[in-house]
Amino acid sequence: MAADEIAVIGGIDTHTDLHQAAVIDTIGRHLATKAFPTTPDGYREMLDWLRSHGELLAVGVEGTGAYGAEAARFLTTHGITVVEVDRPDRKARRDSGKSDPVDAYAAATAVLSGRASGTPKTRDGIVEAIRTLRVARSSAVKARTQTINQIRNLIVTAPALVREKLRGQATGELIDTLSRSRPAGDLADPEHAARVTLRRLARRYQRLCEEIAEADADLGPLITRAAPQLVALPGVGPETAGQLLTTAGDNPDRLRSEASFAHLCGAAPIPASSGRTHRHRLNRGGDRQANRALHTVVLVRMRHDQRTRDYVARRTTQGMTKKDIVRCLKRFVAREVYRHLPRPQITTEQLTQAA
Repeated sequence: MAADEIAVIGGIDTHTDLHQAAVIDTIGRHLATKAFPTTPDGYREMLDWLRSHGELLAVGVEGTGAYGAEAARFLTTHGITVVEVDRPDRKARRDSGKSDPVDAYAAATAVLSGRASGTPKTRDGIVEAIRTLRVARSSAVKARTQTINQIRNLIVTAPALVREKLRGQATGELIDTLSRSRPAGDLADPEHAARVTLRRLARRYQRLCEEIAEADADLGPLITRAAPQLVALPGVGPETAGQLLTTAGDNPDRLRSEASFAHLCGAAPIPASSGRTHRHRLNRGGDRQANRALHTVVLVRMRHDQRTRDYVARRTTQGMTKKDIVRCLKRFVAREVYRHLPRPQITTEQLTQAA
């Protein structure tokens, strides 16, 4: 740093079309603020503008998992320290007001004060590819569940002739029967309208099953390639491994310890003691999808893993409830998963070269 160059910290309030950037010095003085378009040229202009005020120590970015994802990627690629900044709480917003420049200055101030210190996900490796592919799979699974529920509900309210023919059929048989049906008649007739609608829903269900199968065929080898040791753990399948990898990100080293990973997954025990009572309760914070993945692993192990079954029996005889046993097992699984997260990081460049 030159003798006449000061050290500065940046802050970015992110939006869809424009990012508002602000610069402060190391004693918190507001220096400048400016808006930039969310384009490759806009990102370059923003970085040049931030650097023009002095030695850029770090940049606080709001929404690194949403509107600020590409900005954080761009800055990290150019060697800038990016700090993830949460939105100010309501009290702070009431005290300081709300506008894009105010929020940008607040992001920079949060970095300077140490209130914001989290390292964002890099989103530039194989785990980001897995996360992207899982988006389509997740929505397809949700739509498939909605579709079969609609079929069941429609059968309940359908005319007796339709309802009786389909009563008691298992899902696979029901979908096959409805998809092969050839209803004929007047659409003004409720019975015919029900038959037509049920066939359309059944065919939608089949298309969604094909889409999910295609996604699984893509994700399975990719997840195994990213974390073979994780997939090999008892009770961990491609779906749960994919969710846990997505939660940790391409740079799991940003998590300082297995305890921080457990806290991120909502599996860290919360003290719930009072007086002579000493106990902990389930943590209802963190990434709920990651917590669900841990819960799935625990349920599978409670049924099929002998070591886990022995643990459950022992703790049950000690007077622990099933809820507390599951909490303890989630914490153990989180610890085990953390130790098997992929390291070193696999980047997009490495993935391209390997392909």
